[in-house]
Amino acid sequence: MAKILIVDDERSIRNTLKEILEYEKYKVEEAVDGAKGFEMISNNHYDVVLLDIKMPKMDGIEVLEKAAAENPDTPFIMISGHGTLETAVECVKKGAYDYLQKPPDLNRLLITVRNALDKSTLITETKVLKRKVSKSRDIVGESPAIKKILATIERVAPTDARVLVTGDNGTGKELVARWLHEKSNRSKGPLVELNCAAIPAELIESEMFGHEKGAFTSAIKQRIGKFEQANGGTLFLDEIGDMDLSAQAKVLRALQEGKITRVGGDKEIKVDVRVVAATNKDLLAEIDAKHFRMDLYHRLSVILLHVPSLNDRKNDIPLLSDRFVKEICEDYGMPIKIITPSAFEALGQFDYTGNIRELRNIIERLVILGGEKITEEDVNNYVSNAVSAKSPKLLFDQFQKFQDFKEYMERMFIEDKLKKNSWNVSKTADILDIQRSHLYNKIEKYDLKRE
Repeated sequence: MAKILIVDDERSIRNTLKEILEYEKYKVEEAVDGAKGFEMISNNHYDVVLLDIKMPKMDGIEVLEKAAAENPDTPFIMISGHGTLETAVECVKKGAYDYLQKPPDLNRLLITVRNALDKSTLITETKVLKRKVSKSRDIVGESPAIKKILATIERVAPTDARVLVTGDNGTGKELVARWLHEKSNRSKGPLVELNCAAIPAELIESEMFGHEKGAFTSAIKQRIGKFEQANGGTLFLDEIGDMDLSAQAKVLRALQEGKITRVGGDKEIKVDVRVVAATNKDLLAEIDAKHFRMDLYHRLSVILLHVPSLNDRKNDIPLLSDRFVKEICEDYGMPIKIITPSAFEALGQFDYTGNIRELRNIIERLVILGGEKITEEDVNNYVSNAVSAKSPKLLFDQFQKFQDFKEYMERMFIEDKLKKNSWNVSKTADILDIQRSHLYNKIEKYDLKRE
């Protein structure tokens, strides 16, 4: 239900407007003068404000100037019995949505209010969408590790030095890459992302370098690759540790010479690209295992940036949680919820194998299922892995049969290992010392899915 404020010193006008708007199912509040109206606007959110011009203590134009500065997205509809065209123009220039003369025409009033509400809704939706596609979400945290990362970004970003970002899944490596781009001299150029793990080995070269028409069966037209798309900007190679060796050799050449050749072509194309790479793997171990080229590693790792896991920076959980609550509540159009200190304490006891991504999922669950305030009880009720992280007794109390307990722990154990190995089933099976087919059966049994 839309909330409307009427600010007018004439009781008869206030009563008339209130009766009309309440009949249309709007929630209406009143203020008897400009000073009271400004106070109410400052302390509350209103979808529309109807504002008289001639009032004691503060006139409507003064209220408009001050209130519009504090609440630029709120539509103000000015009303006056002594208005002129000059007055109307002045009001609009100072931020008013529209101007109505007293006594207002009923249909004109309702249409203006509806249009103002539509504008308010569009502004809110636009803000949400802009935030969703924003390239520059803040890096939140006050831990020494995060402060070091922020300081390094400030020093490194203005240069063209290549950066290798390391860290576990879900720690925020992509966000670090985005900030390196946003604070660089290339920020007006494109930021192009390529997930090396998500593309089959036979297609990775085409994705990176493009291809000519007829280069292979499905190449029905010429395609521009990521290197060309990122020309003048930044190319972010995510999960670089999963790149095929043959593709690694061509990336190395592109970095050395600043030139690429499309698949199926023979023309060399100059590219001006800054490369930022990221991986959750130990690339030195991958080099020892002959899975990654040492020369490429040295080309990429001019600057090394390690993003710590959430378990290593748990003092940042309150800041991160508050940020996520605000974002999620805005996305769902809900009032901002408060997380109690005891709930923060409970959240701090978890083992976050999924890091920041896992924390955000937990907060979203608590926002949806919890009460007006998110309490420790909500955390215990709605966060499944909390029980095992907090207290063995609480975990034991959940189960009556040993088989149920065994399966629960097996599921958690397998899921944890899969996450730590980036869902590489073969590698996980080797670590667990079980057959790969047996692991696949367990994944199917417990309905485990990669996030």
